[in-house]
Amino acid sequence: MKSKNKVIKYVFRSEEKHWVGDGFHVHGLLRPSEEINKSISPFILMDYASPKEFSKTNTPKGVGQHPHRGFETVTFAYQGEIEHRDSSGGGGVIKSGDVQWMTAGKGVIHDEFHSKEFSKSGGIFEMVQLWVNLPAKDKMSDPKYQEIQNKDIPNVELSDKSNMRIIAGEYVSTKGPSSTFTPINIFDISSSSADNLSLNLEEGTNTILLILKGEIKIDNNEFKEQSVIIYEQDGEKINFTTSSDFKALLLNGEPINEPIVAHGPFVMNTKEEINQAIIDYQNGKMGTL
Repeated sequence: MKSKNKVIKYVFRSEEKHWVGDGFHVHGLLRPSEEINKSISPFILMDYASPKEFSKTNTPKGVGQHPHRGFETVTFAYQGEIEHRDSSGGGGVIKSGDVQWMTAGKGVIHDEFHSKEFSKSGGIFEMVQLWVNLPAKDKMSDPKYQEIQNKDIPNVELSDKSNMRIIAGEYVSTKGPSSTFTPINIFDISSSSADNLSLNLEEGTNTILLILKGEIKIDNNEFKEQSVIIYEQDGEKINFTTSSDFKALLLNGEPINEPIVAHGPFVMNTKEEINQAIIDYQNGKMGTL
């Protein structure tokens, strides 16, 4: 039986940027809303700090301590270095090509800064931060921290021009190193020259493509850098033509068909759970740094 192509449902693009703390100058590309939640689940929010040069400094830039509950943060370091620590004891420095996967679960307090070494030398900084939802049964799980190094992320050759890193999930029997609560695929795609790519995914899953560099063509429509393409759940295949010197982040996952109530740094299923998260944070139940 011939596989069916997934059809584009939404396209978002933002040239505007805003500061998160003083270290992350980001395009806000995904935000939870009633309109798109079902089309992006299990993913919730995505910020892209496109390449920006930072001068050297003795005071690392970043975001001071803040709480999270009910989901996971995944940080992809493309250029530069990020240092993380949290109240559950997790922490470390991720460098270019590395990924940091923090499960907030029942609650953590953490901070994120440019690493001391990167701050001292300065340079180009580029990263993506993604929020991944947890199903209701796992929202109050214990916090967890995964530091995934570039050397441990397998690479699949899609052609003589294109490669794909398997960060989470599986493609053509190659498995990524990340541990996930629900079925999720996260792939880094790069092309050295213009290429025609076709990727097979599961029927009924949500698929999001973020263009980090270059552009693609789909059915004679062009999509540029900082574009987020969201596909319909129907179908199993996506097809596109890349430009040369192209890179993208592909997110694909089985939707979590549960209510979402998001309030600041908390993502739960009900308003009552949000209120409880605020009380627990104020009472110090998410720990201290």
